[in-house]
Amino acid sequence: MPENEEHDGIVEKEVASRSWSRTILDAGIWFVKDQWFLLGMVLVVIISSQVQVPQAQQATKQVLVSYLSVSIIFFTSGCTLDTKTLFDNYAKWKHHLFVQAQCFLLVSALAFAIVSLTALNKNFMDPWLLIGLIFNGCQPTAMASNVLFTRKSHGNVHLTVVETTIGNLIGPFITPVLIKMYLSGGQWYAGVIPQQTGGYQALYRRVFMQFGLSIYLPMFLGQVLRYFCPKLVNKVFVDWKIGKFASCAMLSLLWQTFDHAFGTQAFEAVKSSNLIFIVFITIVNYGTWLAISFVTSIPWLNREDTIAVAMCAPAKTLALGVPISFLLFTGISALEEAKIQIPMLIFQVLQMGLASLTTIGFRRWVDAGERRKAQTQVQDEEFSVHRQEVDARAVKEAA
Repeated sequence: MPENEEHDGIVEKEVASRSWSRTILDAGIWFVKDQWFLLGMVLVVIISSQVQVPQAQQATKQVLVSYLSVSIIFFTSGCTLDTKTLFDNYAKWKHHLFVQAQCFLLVSALAFAIVSLTALNKNFMDPWLLIGLIFNGCQPTAMASNVLFTRKSHGNVHLTVVETTIGNLIGPFITPVLIKMYLSGGQWYAGVIPQQTGGYQALYRRVFMQFGLSIYLPMFLGQVLRYFCPKLVNKVFVDWKIGKFASCAMLSLLWQTFDHAFGTQAFEAVKSSNLIFIVFITIVNYGTWLAISFVTSIPWLNREDTIAVAMCAPAKTLALGVPISFLLFTGISALEEAKIQIPMLIFQVLQMGLASLTTIGFRRWVDAGERRKAQTQVQDEEFSVHRQEVDARAVKEAA
């Protein structure tokens, strides 16, 4: 009898061990499927750090990848978004003020406060990195990544598309003004900037040409295709799940940015302690404003709109930051330009990584709200039917 009990105990332990191993394996498979974009992003950064496009072809690569990748993402959005719902979201002017005020004014003010505190020690940070932190804080919200992560979080993708287009439309006018304002206070780190002359015509021409060709035109064509060929669009983007190409396009956009940074050896030009500090302060900055935008949205927005706001408010784009870093300051070296871009590059990859992870919790939160709404609707319908039956019996009794 004791031998049988011992044997049964061993069998139970083996079964429990296999069950636990299976649970870990299933969890790992689920994470890879759900967060494949995050894993792909890590792979892209590793590849770009080891092999770069030759410098002679960097400009061509940047133009091709930037235009093609963003075009694919917004063409996909145009094909999958309902036109009426899109225009309804353009009419939400309170949402626009709420998001854009946070993104341009409050987030930039937080970045300036952090830089001001950091600059108290003149021997700690490179002045061009401090300028880069202010640069990043003044940028409009990200474009393609916001759309992808809002969709993955089951948020209001229409509102996200609207906020990204509005932010990047007014960004070329607001961002340079904010940067000039924050750097005009006589700070010691701003003293490295040469005397500047000239206007912003080249900046505006470049930025609006890129936005027009890679955002507005592809999105318009997607909407036209959706209107005239709805069955084809539904089959391709829903049944065949071709929309996944938008995520791949986002990875290629990230690759070209880091390929340029590693190719110019920008990361090797600054101290390791400065890079570690930027990573730390980026996580704190993004996490803080993600929490603020989420908490301040809950009291007056539904869950889908709250997700859209939380994705847009703390996010920043490289599409405007890089051109401005080239054009806003004249007379600075390529290395100084690269140093300005380092905080933006670090923010970009950490922003995508953190946003990708938050989609897990956001998606469950939105789905829980949908289930609760469905249960409430069923209960209301049952109550209505019950009430009708009671009224019918009352009429019969009265008769």
